[in-house]
Amino acid sequence: MVSGEAPQAEGSVRVDVWIWSVRLTKTRSQAAAACRAGHVKVAGERAKPAQALRVGDEVRLRHAGRDRIVVVSKIVKKRVGPPVAAECFVDNSPPPPPREAAIQVPVRDRGTGRPTKRDRREMERLRAAGPSAREASAREAARGDGPTR
Repeated sequence: MVSGEAPQAEGSVRVDVWIWSVRLTKTRSQAAAACRAGHVKVAGERAKPAQALRVGDEVRLRHAGRDRIVVVSKIVKKRVGPPVAAECFVDNSPPPPPREAAIQVPVRDRGTGRPTKRDRREMERLRAAGPSAREASAREAARGDGPTR
C-alpha cells in the first residue's frame, strides 16, 4: 500500500470517485456533494462519499433533475473517456422526458412593455393549469371568444 492511500478491499473504490470517473457528474466535488445530500443510493441505502463500491452494486443517482440507475460492471479509479466510461456500467435509467414535455415558459413579444393586470392574471392561470387547459385557452384565444370580464 502506498502511503497516503486509504486501505481498500481489492476491487473496490469510493462511490464519489467512481461516479465522477464514469462521467455521471462533471466534478468530484459534485459527486461528493450529491452523496452528502442523500442523492446517491447504493443497494437502496444512502451512500456516504467514502463508501466502498464493488462490481455488481446498483447505484441510484439523482442529478440534474433526472434519476440515473446504473449497475457497476467495472471498477475505475481514474477519470476515463466517454467510450470507456460507457463500458463501466449498465444503465437501467428510465428514458429522459422529451423536450416538449419540459415546462415551457410563456414568451412575450419584445417591446410590448410591462404586462397589464389582466395579462398577469392570464399568465398565472396558464402556469397553474395543466397542458390540456393551456391548449383549450389557446383555442379560445384563436377564436376570440375567451372569457369576458
